This record gives sequence, C-alpha cells and structure tokens, in this order.
Amino acid sequence: MERAQRSPDSVHIIAVSKQQPASAIAAAYAAGMRHFGESYVQEALPKMAELESLDITWHFIGRLQANKTRAVAEHFDWVHTVDRLRIAERLSEQRPHSAPPLNVLIQINQGGEEQKAGALEQDAAILARGISALPKLSLRGLMTLPPQSGEESGAWFASLAALRARLAVEGIALDTLSMGMSADFEVAIAAGANFVRIGTAIFGARGHG
Repeated sequence: MERAQRSPDSVHIIAVSKQQPASAIAAAYAAGMRHFGESYVQEALPKMAELESLDITWHFIGRLQANKTRAVAEHFDWVHTVDRLRIAERLSEQRPHSAPPLNVLIQINQGGEEQKAGALEQDAAILARGISALPKLSLRGLMTLPPQSGEESGAWFASLAALRARLAVEGIALDTLSMGMSADFEVAIAAGANFVRIGTAIFGARGHG
C-alpha cells in the first residue's frame, strides 16, 4: 500500500474461497477477512448457510449462467462478472424487494479471448447505461481477468483504469476496479485496484478433483 501511495481503506482483499470448506472461511474471517469470493453457485450456497451468523460480504466472481442468476441475486452482495444486458436484467428482476440493490461490475474481456467471458471495451458504455437503468442493481465498476499475469499484467490494469476514466467523461461514474490476484495484486494496487481477488496466498494451493 505504501509503495503504491494508496490508503489501506481504499483497497479490499477478496478471499477467493472456492473449493475451500466453511471451516477455512471461518478461520480467515477470524483472522480479519470480511470479503469472500465464490465462483460456483451450488458450492457456495451450503457454505453461506453454514456461515450465516458471520458478517461476510459475498462476491460472485465466476462465469454467470442465465439459469443461476436467481440464486446469485438472492444470496450475494456483489457480482463481478456481468457481461451482457440480459444477465443484468435477470439479476435485477430476481433481486428480492427487501434487499438493497445488488452491486455489480462489468467484466471486460480485454484481449478479446474467445475462451473468456466479458464484454469488449467498445461495448462497455452502452452496457453500462443499460445496467444503470435497472432498479435493483447498482453499477459500481469494472473487472478484468487479463490475458497475462504477474508483472506483465500491469499494462492491462492501466488500460482498465483508462477505460473507467473514459466512461467518466461520458457521464458514467464508476468507483470500483476489480483486478489482480495472488500473482499480481501489488501491480493491480499500483494501477488503482479497489478489489484484489486472492486465493492461494491466503488459503494455499487448492487440491485437484
């Protein structure tokens, strides 16, 4: 934080807890973690129920399928992977009336990689305006899984920050950048990340299977 000249309260760590048991999440919570990220709805829901008494902010960070939007809308606080308007519309329609607006981020596919989800940069403004009009969503920012990791990802992170600045000029104000993981979170923080998604550095390497 000091190297990047960022205040500690401007950056939050999301502990990526997919494939981790509820006991590991509880231990990380006891150590001070409050934000946790899950990628698979069916895996996440039992853990969320078991840990219901804890004041956890839950982030959905996986690829979001249309048939999973209801569970995400009902149980999560943030969604980082919105990449098309129809998914956003379903999340808004399915968000409980008693719940606050769901915080969402637009996932940007910076490299145009076919194997990755995400909207293209040139489509971001139109998508952002569409999401902003939905009553039960709060559009907060942008997310990326860049084509490269480590030090090489710095240029991609800078590009995402530049996209946010361009959107601001067009009247679309966003306060959040979700970028950086265990291998490059320091680079991401220097580039302006507000959320860094860290799994291995917190929980250790995940087992296979």
